[in-house]
Amino acid sequence: MPLATDRLLIRDWSADDAEAALAIYGSADVTRWLTPAMHRVEDVAGMRSVLQAWQEAQPNLLKPRGRWAVQLREGGEVVGGLSIRLLPPYEEDLEVSWQLDRRAWGHGYATEAARALIAWAFTQDVDELFAVARPANRRAIATAERLGMQWVGETSKYYDLTLQAYRIRQGDLSG
Repeated sequence: MPLATDRLLIRDWSADDAEAALAIYGSADVTRWLTPAMHRVEDVAGMRSVLQAWQEAQPNLLKPRGRWAVQLREGGEVVGGLSIRLLPPYEEDLEVSWQLDRRAWGHGYATEAARALIAWAFTQDVDELFAVARPANRRAIATAERLGMQWVGETSKYYDLTLQAYRIRQGDLSG
């Protein structure tokens, strides 16, 4: 880390990102789709506390786990977040997830950023990654499919929610 694509920089979060992060994690349009369910962050101070917790946890996580900011290379605006974390309940499966500011939807940023993160994760001794989405979250499902992820099925194994599960293995990663 950091990772760079043609348009994006994937880097650690900083406290200076609180306002941009609030546009993501303070938006009901974003948080209603998150798994696990996450309450909308109410204000910049609250967001700064969340970012601080993420920053403190990051060095203690085994690679490729973590949380990162997605920043536009041109202009430097933070437009999203990415994470890789263990899925419950058995904490065997790794989940890749993406969250974007509502204003950044429809530009291909989620696919571009997640593709770079997945490619990096496969250099870290990982065989497969999963993505889970609520059945009505067509944007997340379409992104998983654009990434070359294969539909595994519907499950209620994770987060006590009925979710669509997708998996990608290193050989599945599409350019």
